[in-house]
Amino acid sequence: MQIIRRQIILGLALTIAAIGAAACNSRSNAQKSQNQNPASATASPAQVPTVLVTTVVSQEVSRQIRLPGELQAYQDVAIYSKVQGFVEAINVDRGSRVKTGQLLARLRAPELDTQRSEAEAKVRAAQSQRVEAAARVNSMRAQRLEAEAKLAANEATYQRLKAASATPGVVAGNDVEVAQRAVEADRARIQLWVENEKAAQAQVKAVEENEKALREAARSVQSIESYLRITAPFDGVITERNVHQGSLTGPAGGPSSPPMLRLQQVSRLRLIVPIPETDAAGIAPGAKVNFTVPAFPGENFTGVVQRVSHSLDAKTRTMPVELDVANPSGRLAPGMFPQAIWSTRRPRPSLFIPPSAVATTTERTFVIRIREGVTEWVDVKRGVSINNQGLDLVEVFGNLDPGDQVAVRGTDELRAGTRVVTKPAQPSH
Repeated sequence: MQIIRRQIILGLALTIAAIGAAACNSRSNAQKSQNQNPASATASPAQVPTVLVTTVVSQEVSRQIRLPGELQAYQDVAIYSKVQGFVEAINVDRGSRVKTGQLLARLRAPELDTQRSEAEAKVRAAQSQRVEAAARVNSMRAQRLEAEAKLAANEATYQRLKAASATPGVVAGNDVEVAQRAVEADRARIQLWVENEKAAQAQVKAVEENEKALREAARSVQSIESYLRITAPFDGVITERNVHQGSLTGPAGGPSSPPMLRLQQVSRLRLIVPIPETDAAGIAPGAKVNFTVPAFPGENFTGVVQRVSHSLDAKTRTMPVELDVANPSGRLAPGMFPQAIWSTRRPRPSLFIPPSAVATTTERTFVIRIREGVTEWVDVKRGVSINNQGLDLVEVFGNLDPGDQVAVRGTDELRAGTRVVTKPAQPSH
């Protein structure tokens, strides 16, 4: 048993010795390998990415864009009758060219004839009343003058009798008293005639005022009758006619009520062009603008900027601008839809970068600027796109400066604060 136990212990000792020798041999080989390859003993540093960059450029923005417009008559008026009546004669039709003051149509209103005759009759009656009242005033004035003459005679008699009565027995006292009473009666009678004359003059004045009012009424009827003659307010062309001889017409009954005639001035037109908000700053009053119309392909026409609304349409975000267009030959017509060749210019230089440099996410639009080898995100807004010597560029607005370096490829995968190596991108045409 002891012999077996010694053999087991000896086997275990040999096994442990073999394991130890193997471990030492492995450690020795690793040390040799480390001595032969010192670079593999330490971990390799992280790779620094290389980014293609381009430079932010500043330049004037001057470009031409095509904008739709609309031609309108310089003056456009719908002609209605001011009073109701029947069309007695109409002298124009669609397409007729008319001059200012030319008679276009004549109406007939029988009730106005009746009103005029009645007004004239009232005026004549008032004239008669005024003549009668004036005659009464003259009669009362004559009677007053007669009474004043009688008063003067009676007063002279009274004064003589009064003077003679100073001598006793020459004149009876009763005669003096009678003369005095006659003078007082004459004075009362004169006062009565004066009051009557004043009343008659007041009546004459009232009759004159009534006559004046009746004349004004008659003149008003005559003025209304003048509305039966429809004349042209300006030189132009009749572009619409909705009545014929015998038609009953009258004032406009509502927005949808058709007019008798429509007159438009077409020798001069208005071109309305809606300018986008981004180009509104470049509007220059007095500038000449070329435009084309489908009716005359390949032919250019010219208008001059005259009126600017200075207000944006809330729906389209555009600013209407009016141009005056001379049209003496009448080739252009209201209602045409031209294409205006609009030259736009920014009031100051703008910044441009390649379109690929702009990164857009659901939260922001930005470019990646690189300063001293470190990236940073700069929020921007897009502007217009241009082609500069074969290079496509986009206008940007943000905290950028000319000469800044930005990544050619904007992406949110390149996080802010990353250290990079920059490499200028080769321009591609």
